[in-house]
Amino acid sequence: MIRVLLVDDQPLIRSGFRALLDLEDDIDVVAEAGDGLAGVALAREHLPDVALVDIQMPVADGVEATRRIAADPALAGVHVVILTNYGFDEYVFDALRAGAAGFLVKDIVPEDLLHAVRVAARGEALLAPSITRKLIDRYVTQAPPGTGTGLQELTNREREAVALVARGLSNDQIAQHMVISPMTAKTHVNRAMTKLRARDRAQLVVLAYESGLVTPGTGSTGQL
Repeated sequence: MIRVLLVDDQPLIRSGFRALLDLEDDIDVVAEAGDGLAGVALAREHLPDVALVDIQMPVADGVEATRRIAADPALAGVHVVILTNYGFDEYVFDALRAGAAGFLVKDIVPEDLLHAVRVAARGEALLAPSITRKLIDRYVTQAPPGTGTGLQELTNREREAVALVARGLSNDQIAQHMVISPMTAKTHVNRAMTKLRARDRAQLVVLAYESGLVTPGTGSTGQL
């Protein structure tokens, strides 16, 4: 059972999402909150697998809520997916850097919402290709290459795996590309995440582009 926390200051949005999610046999909405601080408190109380968090809320916004969840070792299993009305902007980018696994626009079709919840619950990142393209073009490329990423700690195979993650490949696809087993591919990715202190694969994407390991135009990302 996938446990979901809804954090949004609009009751109508929360009720609509709850009605949809509760229809699924494998998903259970365990709590709702109307602001970021209340959402963090409920995350600590209920330990959901996925927290759907609005980007703009009173008291504490989605970026701050994400930052607090990501900073709490007790909430390491909580995967934050940001919700927004406006598409990708600097706030969403800040949330990704803070530890969000991805983001969705609120007018998403039901099937895509359910898919996103299940993908996030597996610990994978969810970034639409168009969104990642904007991330690269508008924000990531503003950082000087190689700044503070710790890539020098990675082995050559780990660097290769990170580059493939940033291009949208799954572990199985990475394994095929590198001619290794899927388990070995997963090990390379997990070790890179540990060395780079990345909470999840979404942060690996940011680090790969910020460091210059992958540059715009060398590949686009999708579901990671």
